[in-house]
Amino acid sequence: MFRYPIFILLFILSLSLSCSLPSWFPIKTGPPHKAKTKELVNKEVVVIDKEEYVKVVNPDRSEAGQSPYLYIPVNEYLSKKERFATSTFPSAGAKEGVSTPVPPALPDSTEKEVFAVSSPSSSPQELKRKVVLAYLDDQTTRADETYGDWMAEKLTREVSRRSSRILFIDYQLIKEFLEKGGYVSSDLKTPKVLSLLNQAFGIHALMMGHLSGPYVFTTKATTDREEMARAILKIEMSIVDTLSGKTLKTLSTTNPITASREKGTFSEEKAKVKAIEVAMSDLSKVLSRELDNLDWFCRVAKMEGEEIYINAGKLTGLKIGDVMEVFRSDSLKEGRDGQKSKIQISGFFGIDASMGRLIDGKKPDVNDILKLAKSKDT
Repeated sequence: MFRYPIFILLFILSLSLSCSLPSWFPIKTGPPHKAKTKELVNKEVVVIDKEEYVKVVNPDRSEAGQSPYLYIPVNEYLSKKERFATSTFPSAGAKEGVSTPVPPALPDSTEKEVFAVSSPSSSPQELKRKVVLAYLDDQTTRADETYGDWMAEKLTREVSRRSSRILFIDYQLIKEFLEKGGYVSSDLKTPKVLSLLNQAFGIHALMMGHLSGPYVFTTKATTDREEMARAILKIEMSIVDTLSGKTLKTLSTTNPITASREKGTFSEEKAKVKAIEVAMSDLSKVLSRELDNLDWFCRVAKMEGEEIYINAGKLTGLKIGDVMEVFRSDSLKEGRDGQKSKIQISGFFGIDASMGRLIDGKKPDVNDILKLAKSKDT
């Protein structure tokens, strides 16, 4: 009568004493870094892109242009904790045993906190314009031959090679971002979505194109002449300003058909490749020149206490100590000055974002526009 309950009890006991538990068992062991938590009890730990960081007071905060706080990876903090032993967060009337309030987490887009040594200020010529090439709509007549995606990638590489002032944002990332917000590809040119891209990613321009061809013309081989092929391709490209929503430029290029002439085996395929190369070379020259002339600016992404988070950073070309002039969010669009204040870049985080502190004027608002000041002392 008591045999089965005793058997079950022994079975549960054996499981509790075993080294590991099966994955289906409802009781889970603690996390692998449990021992570390004893040393982090009184520290603020934040998760940034699935990595854990400890928020500490910057030991070099007294130096000009340095951020008051740093976000250090947990393992790095534990190996150098003596350096940050006095790094406590000031709190008026704080008492022993009473925890200090935890400020909101960093913006969702952050990936890894990076702080650099102060360096000479940037110049407007060094800063990169963020651009996204949405797509090349392939109007090829044959369904089994589509070149749009491949040519878009090729055009991106060619323009980047010609100009160091252009930073392309991955279109797939933009698509996923818009899909989460309930938007579709046809919404790209709407003022609402253009403004959203500018605010969220700091994108200055959106490019969309149409591709016709390549169309091949072949001369068949005769007894004394080889087969000859020529190809022609047309690309139309629009550059749309994300701030105003207006089309800044519409470009069109067609390769000279004689430049694509090829003979012999696989002459048709070789002629197509030649036509694409010539057309891409011509288009990339004009595109890089037009994109270089875009007006550079970025935006305030978030406010947290005295910290100001900005949607442009190290990849864009900003440097620690750069001074930014703050303008009202609608001032550039309406052609007004509207300058409010100045902030100084104090640190970088994420893929291409930064943080700064107010040094003059009134506190900025989220989505206010920032432009690089001429010098630190202006």
